[in-house]
Amino acid sequence: MELFLIIVYGLFLAFIFSYSLIQLQLALAYRKVKNRKAKEVALPEDFSDWPVVTVQLPVFNELYVVERLIESVSQLDYPKDKLEIQVLDDSTDESFELAAKKVEEVKACGIDIKHIKRPDRVGFKAGALAYGLEICRGEFTAIFDADFVPTNDFLKKTIPAFANEKVGLVQTRWEHLNKDFSWLTKMQAFGLDAHFTVEQSGRNSSGHFINFNGTAGVWRKTCIEQAGGWQSDTLTEDLDLSYRAQLNGWKFVYKQEVGSPAELPAEMNALKNQQFRWTKGAAECAVKNLPKVLRGKNIDAGTKIHAIFHLLNSGVFICILCSALLSIPMLFIKSSNVQYSLLFNLASIFLISFFILSYFYWVSMEKGGRGWWSDFKRFAIHFPMFLSISMGMSLHNTVAVIEGYIGKKTPFIRTPKFAIGKTGGNWSTNKYRSLKVSPLAFVEGLLTVYFVFGIVLAFKLGDYGMLPFHLMLTLGFGYVFFYSVKHSRV
Repeated sequence: MELFLIIVYGLFLAFIFSYSLIQLQLALAYRKVKNRKAKEVALPEDFSDWPVVTVQLPVFNELYVVERLIESVSQLDYPKDKLEIQVLDDSTDESFELAAKKVEEVKACGIDIKHIKRPDRVGFKAGALAYGLEICRGEFTAIFDADFVPTNDFLKKTIPAFANEKVGLVQTRWEHLNKDFSWLTKMQAFGLDAHFTVEQSGRNSSGHFINFNGTAGVWRKTCIEQAGGWQSDTLTEDLDLSYRAQLNGWKFVYKQEVGSPAELPAEMNALKNQQFRWTKGAAECAVKNLPKVLRGKNIDAGTKIHAIFHLLNSGVFICILCSALLSIPMLFIKSSNVQYSLLFNLASIFLISFFILSYFYWVSMEKGGRGWWSDFKRFAIHFPMFLSISMGMSLHNTVAVIEGYIGKKTPFIRTPKFAIGKTGGNWSTNKYRSLKVSPLAFVEGLLTVYFVFGIVLAFKLGDYGMLPFHLMLTLGFGYVFFYSVKHSRV
């Protein structure tokens, strides 16, 4: 039995190690392009006449941010006769009337804006986008979620990339309106910045598949249609369409130099809703699209390997949780079974994963402008904290991933927006907040105690190899548990 547990433990560590190697390759690829100045794409003569663009705004009960969204999009610097705005509004509360009033104000300024309500909310966001696509007049569609505030030059910085007729999507980098609001928003920004620098740039510069992030991007309408359109059989319709389009031969462009400001969830349970949807949807997309990737005859080996780990990356939460749970039994097995000492010594090689991930996030955070020492001090605080909270979210996300793999269907649950920006704000009075404490939160509390036991056990057995790991797990699960309860009651 002890040997079986060691092997299972080793398999989980092996997946994490393999995942970290892929992240290392992306970090190295990103470093090659990091300091290159973005090339301005000149419009050819037959593209000098700006094409018609439809901006789609899928919203549902966005009382606090819908006016801000419509106002910011109405300020886009683009020929009025070539711009159409669709407010795809499935709202069931007073935000619908608020949006309608704002739409009329913008329409009075001579902008082609339509307030569209479907007969029913079939397919949630994917359904709304599909409905709007059927009646839009644009050759290209830009999409913004309700919490975004695009800059007025967004279209003029993205549309030129479509001069290449093989380009089906242009994705831009997310920026953060409320990054410094709290430690929770700081840690989200830390993780998202790594995705929107190292991962997206690394994959795109290497010619691998990237994903549309659901917002702050522009699609060629023909690309969407040829890839099978928006489909709502997964919770991440953006990732699903991205893979179907790229498997169909379309090229994607990632423009890191174009920032799109947005609001981060400032409340723990809102973040959990978002994480659940993202991780479960990614698992559903893996089930749906991974076989197509494996069968793809026109995909080179490198792109295929990266696509496999890209689609399976939410599965890393299962490995984190299971290796964490097994780490304490491993301490007992190690102390009482000297015959396995060689296996445990070999397993220590997987500690390299920690240093690889450190490098990955260091590359994403390193700016160079403030000086190396200033960057390092900030990194030394942010990285362990980010890793701890990620570990603390592993139970919640593991449930989501397993549901995605086994095909359990759940409705699309939107992330509440709080209208918190650079000047602050108050989320506690938001009417969309969940005031129920999930039973999983109490399990997270029990896991906090479990890993405290691991810390005590390290001193009792005199084996301190797992001590940093158990300290971070205790901090992570404790943080997630505490704020899950606190934010449900404020």
